[in-house]
Amino acid sequence: MSFINPLRRIGSDNARKAAIITTTAVLPRSLRVARRKARLGALEVDIARRSSLIIIAHPKSGNTWLKVMLTRLYSKRHGIPEEDFARYPALADANPEIPRFAATNGWYSYERAVGDKLQPGAPDSELRHKPVVLLARNPLDIAVSWYFQFTKRQSSHKQELINAELSHPVDRTNIGMWEFVRESEIGLPSLIRFLNHWDAALDSLDHTLLTSYEALRREPAQVLRQITELMGDRFSDEEINEAVEFASFDNLRKLESEGFFRSGGLTLRNAGDPESFKVRRAKVGGYRDYFSEAQAQELEQLVRRELSPRLQALFGLDQPQEDTPAAPAAAGQ
Repeated sequence: MSFINPLRRIGSDNARKAAIITTTAVLPRSLRVARRKARLGALEVDIARRSSLIIIAHPKSGNTWLKVMLTRLYSKRHGIPEEDFARYPALADANPEIPRFAATNGWYSYERAVGDKLQPGAPDSELRHKPVVLLARNPLDIAVSWYFQFTKRQSSHKQELINAELSHPVDRTNIGMWEFVRESEIGLPSLIRFLNHWDAALDSLDHTLLTSYEALRREPAQVLRQITELMGDRFSDEEINEAVEFASFDNLRKLESEGFFRSGGLTLRNAGDPESFKVRRAKVGGYRDYFSEAQAQELEQLVRRELSPRLQALFGLDQPQEDTPAAPAAAGQ
């Protein structure tokens, strides 16, 4: 039997966000953008303040996948019914034993409100002393998934807020993969700056972990254990393995296609378009499937030239590269 209040099944924070978007919808564009950025930014900071862990990740870096695994761990420990897990963003409202997880990029529009508080030299705040995970990903793979997210899945209000800060807004109905990745203001050069920005910021915070989507794919149980220990909690191998198995690529893809998730980032948008799925391919190095050899080489050279040495080492880009096929899909987005 469900224990979630029917009026709060999308989660109180999602309800507050929806109220902000709805009540500002009729305003002229410039006023609407300003009001939404300020009010959603304040909400984003409040969510981070009430959360037990802050996950910093660019969209399409595995943050939804990680949140599902973490929430699964705590929900199984506290006996949450399966039908309630389908509304996992609402669980922390209904049961104080289940922690909140703030996942933010800290970079675009209102999400910058959290990012600014975590930068070196920022005034001391509660957020600076919380556990913070930087979930990085090879920017080449982010770029391809980000293109599909921005053109096929992202909400119109979020697109408007991101475009409002660009000198050349992105028209998602009329932009190709190469133009988006190589030439747009939110393409590969911006992704590299994002990762370098957070790599540098991490050293100024108290409790941090730098990990990657690739590590989460390769060793999900180990990374999950590292994160829960950063939060001060411990789980058995059995508990960790159950959460990893639940969040495997095949299972999440199946659940998303069946419309299992009733709220949160894994809700089904278009059952007829596999590229619009949140759980899309999960291939490490899958970017090569979308570019010519010359294009891929140009993008790879840009990453090796601009990405920080620590992140290059994290992704194994500091080692001689071999022409190997992409790894088989196993889990992730």
